[in-house]
Amino acid sequence: MRVLSGIQPTGEFHVGNYFGAMKQYVDLQDDDNEGYYFIANYHALTTIQDADELRRLTADVAMNFLAFGIDPERSVLFRQSDVPQVTELTWLLSCITPMGLLERCHAYKDKVSQGLSADHGLFAYPVLMAADILIYDSNLVPVGQDQKQHVEVTRDLAIRFNQTFGETLVVPEPYILRNVAVVPGVDGRKMSKSYDNMIPVFATDKAIKKRVMGIVTDSTPVQEPKDPDECNVYALYRLFATEDQAQDMAERYRAGGMGYGEAKKELLQMMLDYFADARRRKQELIENPSYVEDVLQAGAAKAREKAAQVLHRCRAACGY
Repeated sequence: MRVLSGIQPTGEFHVGNYFGAMKQYVDLQDDDNEGYYFIANYHALTTIQDADELRRLTADVAMNFLAFGIDPERSVLFRQSDVPQVTELTWLLSCITPMGLLERCHAYKDKVSQGLSADHGLFAYPVLMAADILIYDSNLVPVGQDQKQHVEVTRDLAIRFNQTFGETLVVPEPYILRNVAVVPGVDGRKMSKSYDNMIPVFATDKAIKKRVMGIVTDSTPVQEPKDPDECNVYALYRLFATEDQAQDMAERYRAGGMGYGEAKKELLQMMLDYFADARRRKQELIENPSYVEDVLQAGAAKAREKAAQVLHRCRAACGY
């Protein structure tokens, strides 16, 4: 099965990005699926409009993919902007996209409510996303339950295109990541760059420590019992710990005598140990940018070959 997903280069990679997406990409690769993973730098233009910053963040996302274990021998890793066919397919799809479909998309409403300008790029974002998926004959699109609408829009457009021009596009299926917990940020809300509540993965130890020690907790005294299921520190600890380790900490919470500061220190060490290999590999990649570029160029060549085949079918179906 061909699996397709992308990550926007819009900021520092954090713990929520890893558990919400990257870990699943690596797991799917290990299941012998054919992975197409891209850096969504066209999408990023709706928020990042500084050329040097966009280039830097794009390279950083590529290194993150590789540092966590995406293998260019088994998966296709590339920049979205290196496959020009996707923008032509976006136009073909735009011509059969109902305005009402876009107006119902919650992502547009959410981003405008957060202060982003209501421009055409943000409004038409789902059409480009659909083109990203359809241009490679993708079968599965891994998403969390809250992102399922994105794939439903893609399916609607593929079906509408096929009904209008004849059977041309593969209709993909969402691959719902059911075992993905919502990763809390330091303030208890879902970890997000937009909330500035994230814990970075590749920052310095000092910067990570500052974030972890700043996790919001209640004022229960050290000696009093605590409910681990109501604690942000424990929710994060459980993501990294084995079942026995998580159970042990939960019992110490309930017994009393354990302060949140102690729990935060254990979380910090667990986190640093868990990401140690990826952080080491990331540093090696930073020191070898030519290798990263070679991987992206090779991936782009494979992606363009497939995209050209699909676009040829779509052009012929439309009359070009």
